[in-house]
Amino acid sequence: MSVSRLDRAESDQLVNDDANRAGDIARLAEIMVRLRDPETGCPWDVEQTSASISRYCLEEAHEVVDAIEREAWHELKGELGDLLLQVVFHARMQEEAGRFDLADVIRTISDKMIARHPHVFGDESRDKSPDRQRIDWEELKARERGPARVLDGVAMALPGLTRAVKLQNRAARVGFDWPGAADVLAKITEEAAEVVEARDRLGEAELAEEMGDLLFVMANLARHLKVDPEAALRAANQKFTRRFNRIEDWLAEDGRSPAASDLAEMDALWDRAKAEEKAAKQSDKG
Repeated sequence: MSVSRLDRAESDQLVNDDANRAGDIARLAEIMVRLRDPETGCPWDVEQTSASISRYCLEEAHEVVDAIEREAWHELKGELGDLLLQVVFHARMQEEAGRFDLADVIRTISDKMIARHPHVFGDESRDKSPDRQRIDWEELKARERGPARVLDGVAMALPGLTRAVKLQNRAARVGFDWPGAADVLAKITEEAAEVVEARDRLGEAELAEEMGDLLFVMANLARHLKVDPEAALRAANQKFTRRFNRIEDWLAEDGRSPAASDLAEMDALWDRAKAEEKAAKQSDKG
């Protein structure tokens, strides 16, 4: 039964009964029903649409990944809950519009997981490598999509580097790919030269286009080297933040801020931070 058809007594029990472990999903769904009630709900929640909150799905997903990469396991439970709330929120709004409800969402993903794992739920052999299973997964997805262009279905809202890799993987499956990383490196040199030419001779639009081409090829190099470019860039961002924070700390010890320093001094402190990290890693290994 849809939670929207629960009577108020049942609703209150679900909302307030923290010990009702078996009904946790139903409880969360009913909380959303109450939040969306036009007369007694939260005005902010009531006025939202799937379009108005769509960006929060990305934000919450990134926060889940961030907690995992920091191994902040005490935070992960809450971040996963925030992401789950987005699913429940969207499902409720679609139920109100008469399109589908949360049960349909759960049923759809359950059916998909069973169909996509014939080696677990069917009669196919489990005796195959993870790489083979990934290939089979993509082939099953392609059959589900039916007749379509090679690049159809790669979500526009994905982070740029991730979407680039997915587009390249799709093209590679039909043979449109460089033979190896050496060919991609040569292309990077070519694209970098075009960026310089655009900077010196062309306008802002052309320069942005050439930068996009260079980043696209960089994503392709990561793919050939079996490196996740998003994860690599996140790690580089974290490293930059960590080292720059050390620069700030050392300057603060002298009663100054980065604005009161200069590039030469901060560059020397950057090298000091690098050496400090290198020594710490060697110490850990020892």
